[in-house]
Amino acid sequence: MLDQVLEFFDIIPDYDLSLMSKNQTLFDVTAKALTGLKPVLDKVKPDNIFVQGDTTTAFVGALAGFYEKIPVSHIEAGLRSGDIYSPFPEEGNRKLAGHLAAHHFAPTERAVKNLKTEGITKNVYQVGNTVIDALLLGLDIIKERGEDKYHEYFRDVDFTKRIVLVTGHRRESFGKPFENMCAAIKEIATTYDDVEVVYPVHLNPNVRNTVNQILKGVNNIKLIEPLSYPYLIWLMNRSYFVLTDSGGIQEEAPTLGKPVLVMRDVTERQEGVEAGTALLVGTNKGVILRESIQLLTIPEYYAKMANAINPYGDGTTSRQILDILKK
Repeated sequence: MLDQVLEFFDIIPDYDLSLMSKNQTLFDVTAKALTGLKPVLDKVKPDNIFVQGDTTTAFVGALAGFYEKIPVSHIEAGLRSGDIYSPFPEEGNRKLAGHLAAHHFAPTERAVKNLKTEGITKNVYQVGNTVIDALLLGLDIIKERGEDKYHEYFRDVDFTKRIVLVTGHRRESFGKPFENMCAAIKEIATTYDDVEVVYPVHLNPNVRNTVNQILKGVNNIKLIEPLSYPYLIWLMNRSYFVLTDSGGIQEEAPTLGKPVLVMRDVTERQEGVEAGTALLVGTNKGVILRESIQLLTIPEYYAKMANAINPYGDGTTSRQILDILKK
């Protein structure tokens, strides 16, 4: 899943720790990443380590830097849901990385305040989010290289209909909550003939089994393989609205003017909710249905979300970070 992003942006890694193994646990990832980074740091002897976001590898990168007494710069710092187990393990990873980092590049004013609440006040900078930089750069690359292959890839999708893009894979939703999400999606599709639901299904068997059981065979639901980054943003740009439990999409879709219904009970990206670009609908079938129906049937309701200003930046975050570190 990472390799295709590197290829798209023409990035060649100097080191590959080859961490992935079948059915691995968080214990496996953490241990292998930490021991894998040690010889790299010994060889490179970096002056600074960047870690991005809230993944387990981001936390481990910060921990490795701490062990070697190398300054760590945390990009996308300060996001908090307030619930250590949701999103899991990301909320814990962020908090841990934040208390190990030397520089904190926060996307929003709320993120800055979250860090201050935890006693982190030194070297904190509000710069927006690099995800917006990547999104805008990615769309420019797609335009430059041509879109024919995207049209061909999605040839089975009926773009004369309103496209509802679905992404759902969070582990805290496995079981009944995930079944509720799928039941709501099925009812949306069977109720509205002018809607085409496109769901790139995550590789996790906990996701695939439920999705196939409930959604397979519905005419206007397209269950497809996970999308590489360029194909995802191309499709997102042509969607009507997005149903997701993902983090980054809560920031990306509003940049493209696409309303986002967040199928989670809490989000560490509350700014989008407050700005009106996103709405928390949880995993309750009735709530997901109600809000989806309003977006599909009330033009004013749709326009209010679609035209709200994205609070996550303007595409200049990377340059701001470099300028700050130079000083």
